[in-house]
Amino acid sequence: MSKNYRIILSGGGTGGHIYPAIAIANELKQRYPDAEFLFVGAKDRMEMEKVPQAGFDIEGLWISGIQRELTLKNLMFPFKLINSLYNASRIIKQFKPDVVIGTGGFASGPLLRMAASKRIPALIQEQNSFPGITNKMLGSKVQKICVAYDGLERFFPKEKIIKTGNPIRQSLLTVHTKKEEAKAFFKLVPDKKTLLVIGGSLGARRINELIEKELDYLQMQNIQVIWQCGKLYYKTYKIYSNTKNVQVHEYINNMDLAYAAADFIISRAGASSVSELCIVGKPVIFIPSPNVAEDHQTKNAMAIVNQHAAVLIQEADLDVDFENKFSQLMASKEKQDELSKNIKALALVNATKDIADEVEKLLRK
Repeated sequence: MSKNYRIILSGGGTGGHIYPAIAIANELKQRYPDAEFLFVGAKDRMEMEKVPQAGFDIEGLWISGIQRELTLKNLMFPFKLINSLYNASRIIKQFKPDVVIGTGGFASGPLLRMAASKRIPALIQEQNSFPGITNKMLGSKVQKICVAYDGLERFFPKEKIIKTGNPIRQSLLTVHTKKEEAKAFFKLVPDKKTLLVIGGSLGARRINELIEKELDYLQMQNIQVIWQCGKLYYKTYKIYSNTKNVQVHEYINNMDLAYAAADFIISRAGASSVSELCIVGKPVIFIPSPNVAEDHQTKNAMAIVNQHAAVLIQEADLDVDFENKFSQLMASKEKQDELSKNIKALALVNATKDIADEVEKLLRK
């Protein structure tokens, strides 16, 4: 019999926090069709748009991160925090959740802090090999911590940690069956190889600069390009759309079809992207962002590269290494097959189900 549990999920700021939360919610909704779900995000961040698109209600808190230098935003932070704690408490009191799930990002801090103070069972899902400040602070307050990498006992109580992997969109599990549909959807030339470029939901400046510089080279290689340049850069790069076999997208909603269409992929090495690319199983060139805490994108990428399952190029080496490494990859079917086989072997395909199992245990207590 389906129970009408009440479940709050909180996380956002970037796709890396939002999509895991949506994946967990979808899995729980399948198990409990009568359950009620509420997302809590940060006002003016992308979750306020993406969560309703996925069919869930969301409330926004007035919260943002602390900047590294002294700014007006930092001076506002204490007021935002007090306001967010008050509103998180109000939301919990009104919604009366049976369990609260956090996936990282600004808004999950106040929400899970207030849930813990009201003794509501809570779980956090940490995507990275190096946790963000919000999840590190919450580790001692929650009952369960689902992780994707080994060695997180450095940051969290060991007895609370369960290695599940990162939740991925369920549509990715059938990517290998969608090649023809994907080529039609993106109106691709059937006999050309396709490069997919993804730099994260907001975009990656250095990757975009690289692709702009290499468009003539890619055309000479007879490659067509699906280029997600990101929200921050779309106005700059949209002029290249439909020239030189390139299509430029601000954002791609049908990522399963983008992955299905691709023969090669260039990507950042955020935790969710890495997890998805293991499932997708295509040859990948990782270009990690150097601008993240503890350089965790390089660590995420190296975990794959050390298994001979991807190619890594650091931003500083792009101008010297890109054409050489890409040409080598294109020229060797053997290398492509090796990367595909090895990256698929690293996939934790049951992550979403395993996290939902842990949530169920909290619901039954």
